[in-house]
Amino acid sequence: MGKNDLQWLEARPDIAAVRLAAFDLNGIARGKRVPASHASKAFSGGLRMPLSALNVDIWGADIHDSPLVFDTGDADGTLRPTERGFVPLGWFDTPSALLPLWMFNDDGTPFQGDARHALKAVLDRYRARGLTPVVATEMEFYLLDGSAALPTPPRSPATGQPLAALDVLSLAGLDEFDAFFTDLYAACAEMDIPADAAISEAGPGQFEINLLHVDDALKAADDAVLFRMAVKGIARKHGMQASFMAKPYVDQPGNGMHVHFSVLDEAWENIFDDGSDRGADALRHAVAGLLAAMPACALIFAPHGNSYRRLTPDSHAPTAAAWGYENRTAAIRIPGGSPVARRIEHRVAGGDANPHLMLAAILGAALTGIEERMTPPPPITGNAYQASAPQLPSTWEGAIARFETDPLIAQLFPQELIRNMVLCKRQEMARLKDADEALEFSTLMRAL
Repeated sequence: MGKNDLQWLEARPDIAAVRLAAFDLNGIARGKRVPASHASKAFSGGLRMPLSALNVDIWGADIHDSPLVFDTGDADGTLRPTERGFVPLGWFDTPSALLPLWMFNDDGTPFQGDARHALKAVLDRYRARGLTPVVATEMEFYLLDGSAALPTPPRSPATGQPLAALDVLSLAGLDEFDAFFTDLYAACAEMDIPADAAISEAGPGQFEINLLHVDDALKAADDAVLFRMAVKGIARKHGMQASFMAKPYVDQPGNGMHVHFSVLDEAWENIFDDGSDRGADALRHAVAGLLAAMPACALIFAPHGNSYRRLTPDSHAPTAAAWGYENRTAAIRIPGGSPVARRIEHRVAGGDANPHLMLAAILGAALTGIEERMTPPPPITGNAYQASAPQLPSTWEGAIARFETDPLIAQLFPQELIRNMVLCKRQEMARLKDADEALEFSTLMRAL
């Protein structure tokens, strides 16, 4: 895999084009395409881009009242390569690679509006306590007929007919798209994305691929954004579109991005494991922190108006801040299995969430619970939709307002990022307020 210098590129003379990009608050890559021979500028400190580029709206437009634009003269920051190094992009006709970047101020300090820095700050808190989160994500997406103005299932490569059946866990449903999955797994292997099992999900053309646990949460977030790029690129190569938007179809299941995590101490022991099915006190402290922060973090987990169509009762997507053991109706599930693998599954985020912000919110809230030895309410049994528990915001507008003012958010994220996120989402909300379904769908399908 690529190194954070030019050795990898020199060893790949076939690579003709390089994308130099950082990821904005929506998790969308923003940057430049350059000839491979010009990629060295990213390592010499000469690659600059406006700070505001990481705070544009989902259409790529400047935020009208953002102080990053006219108040500061739209100042530049410096983009530096992440530790990931070059990543091959195997779906283009022209052999290409991506160099992931993150943003710094001219004085060398991290730009606080960069979501990747927000996650790193949380991980620094863990590191100071001798702790290491181990993280995995479950990535759900739809394959679609990209030529249609509204969500439409793709044609089966096997039969040429539009998909109609709901093939939950169907091997036949996977096999119809074998060429797509073969290319996707090959791309993931080249990109060092630990793609594991694929399943056919509950919607027509809906699939899920699990990314294996890694002990580097920054890499886990990077893997998730790169995986989305790979899925969308491979789908185009096969004459389809792919989307991670939370709710493409009104009457079909939405796309989630569930997170599984445990925490290791300096001896590499799982602090959630006490040898029992119940788990250690640290697990319950973490759960309490997650539940306390969950309503305020709804904008992170559900960042678009469309996201709130997924968070509805009896939909396998949570609506309340509740937890339980082996309970998939709850927002927080404690899976069964061997005690040594005791972990937390966080089930709130949609497939449209920014993975860096999502993991910053989840891991930051869990650590706050551990540090403050918070106590959760009793775990629920049965149907969480019928339980008495604090409700998540049910509207985009309500989630924005809660995110802007809740003191828990100020503990998890820098003020600059909070301000930028709120301004971005209010601008997007204003444009989509009276828009028809076609504009929302075309916007989110293209971007996510």
